[in-house]
Amino acid sequence: MTFDNEPIVWRPSAEIISSSRLGQFLQAHQLKDLAELRVRAAKDPAWFWDAVVKMLDWPFETRYHTVLDTSEGLPWARWFVGGTSNVAWAALDRHVQEGYGHRLAVIQETEAGAVATWTYAELKEQVDRMAHALTARGIEAGDRIALYLPMGVEAVIAMLAAAKMAAVIVPVFSGYGASAVATRLKDSGAKAMITADGFTRRGRLIAMKEEADQALREQEMVRLQVVVRRLGIAVHIEDGRDWDWDALMREGSNAPYPTAIVPTHTPLMVIYTSGTTGAPKGAVHTHLGFPLKATQDLWHAFDLRRNDVLFWYTDMGWMMGPWMVYGGLVTGCTLVLYDGTPDFPDAARLWQMIERHQVSVFGISPTAIRGLMVHGDEPPMRYALSSLRVLGSSGEPWNPDPWRWFFDKVGKTRCPIINYSGGTEISGGILSAFVSEPQKACAFNGPIPGMVADVVDENGQPVRHEVGELVLKAPWPGMTQGFWNNRDRYLDTYWNRWPNTWVHGDFAYVDAEGFWYILGRSDDTIKVAGKRLGPAEVESVLVSHPDVAEAAAIGVPDAVKGESLVCFVVIRPHRAIVAESTEQLKQYVAAHLGKALKPQALYIVSELPKTRNGKVVRRAIKASYLGLPAGDLSAVENIRALDAVRSVHKN
Repeated sequence: MTFDNEPIVWRPSAEIISSSRLGQFLQAHQLKDLAELRVRAAKDPAWFWDAVVKMLDWPFETRYHTVLDTSEGLPWARWFVGGTSNVAWAALDRHVQEGYGHRLAVIQETEAGAVATWTYAELKEQVDRMAHALTARGIEAGDRIALYLPMGVEAVIAMLAAAKMAAVIVPVFSGYGASAVATRLKDSGAKAMITADGFTRRGRLIAMKEEADQALREQEMVRLQVVVRRLGIAVHIEDGRDWDWDALMREGSNAPYPTAIVPTHTPLMVIYTSGTTGAPKGAVHTHLGFPLKATQDLWHAFDLRRNDVLFWYTDMGWMMGPWMVYGGLVTGCTLVLYDGTPDFPDAARLWQMIERHQVSVFGISPTAIRGLMVHGDEPPMRYALSSLRVLGSSGEPWNPDPWRWFFDKVGKTRCPIINYSGGTEISGGILSAFVSEPQKACAFNGPIPGMVADVVDENGQPVRHEVGELVLKAPWPGMTQGFWNNRDRYLDTYWNRWPNTWVHGDFAYVDAEGFWYILGRSDDTIKVAGKRLGPAEVESVLVSHPDVAEAAAIGVPDAVKGESLVCFVVIRPHRAIVAESTEQLKQYVAAHLGKALKPQALYIVSELPKTRNGKVVRRAIKASYLGLPAGDLSAVENIRALDAVRSVHKN
């Protein structure tokens, strides 16, 4: 393994350990360390999750009589049975009622640089107005409301207004085209959609309303569309269906909206995740499950506090967007929302924002860091980043060099990087690093308390010091309550390989010191001459080369080896590319990983296909290279990058 000999690079002080949220939880329950907590939580999940809701002071109108009910089997576990609540009460109403309405809730910055802010009291007023307006337009409890919006306060207002009404939100990635939007509208049966006239990406106008209108022409359910005038450009308004956001807000009553108190298992959100094949899967999340899991993770792993300013570079259509909103607002902290690219108008944009808004907890994907790293050390050095105390990352495995750059140049070696991995269906993380634990580059300290995780071999038996499948052996409150209208697909995806075991689809590894690593999706894993290889191992080698900015590795069929290694690399700016470059890079991989793992082919491309949150879509690269159907590509922001992959295959 590439990571086995990594040294510990950060150790928390005794003060950090004792004063951390996790440290205080351990002290309150007389547990000596995180390992003891994991064991007790696994043995008695009802005790643990009951302790978590008490730690969060979660507001229940009716107290639950049963913490965990598995009478229908682990895949259909129900939590806090008999309890009633509402996430809008937990994330907004109670803060105002308790005298914190003056605190800053949201800072919004557009790509063009416009900044606006809302306190908790101001946010509540806007949420109540929108709930009144939607109710007046016939939207009821249980109706689905699609949110096809850029990152901005309107998305937050709509999410909380829907929650107050006990309606169900359907977040949709702001970069989707009409067909991808229509697919999600049809599957969810949405009755309303909230969209924007458009937004900008690198200064270029993205006309969302045109895509939204085309999506509505492809389905028949949506009868109300609300349009946010983000850019103020002329758009078509269809009488009887389309309503201007500002006009609707003016019509909404300024009286408090009575928050619907609902059973804890009431659906809150259907959020879609793309698969290799078939239609996107609509993960169903509940009023208590998703926000409880998000908040617990932010408290135990990231040590989030009420006085923190939380900024995660993401989109509201990805899990991390709602995760940040619900978890951050339940905590009572301040959120920073940004709808632009990380390097526009220049590579210092995010670092400038951190200084301007005094961000204390900042999260981003490894790929985004690799993209910023190529601009050198000067951009982050230009700004005072002393407000930072915690860094975070999610979405994909790290490579050592970018991790160290983030740690050294952004965190100044004083901020831990909370490496965090889970998924849309999880409501947050399975594995994490922790503020109160030592850290290695690219590693996780292990499972988040309450997540009974293991690494198993092909027979489902636990393994250490070798690559295996990441699995979960007990339910948790944030576990998706199935896929929308597709019970069997949910069971087939996660539960049917081994009894009472959730197979997550990631390959993982636990080293001799107990640090965990994610090596990529198990369907991305490469097996060359009997050796199972995570793409991240190859990519880490390639990006350690001074000429390489980014890399993607795939396995392709080989009659002799079973699979051969094929790599795609993006060269750093201003590096000379010579005819021998590809052969030199192949030899570089062989020198680090062994001659048997020398790539069969290596190609230099201008860009890799990615989602907006920076995840490289290896399955799309592999399918395009082999000339096979690529499955759902709606999440790929730069589809054109696949053209270069197809062309090298043809040649």
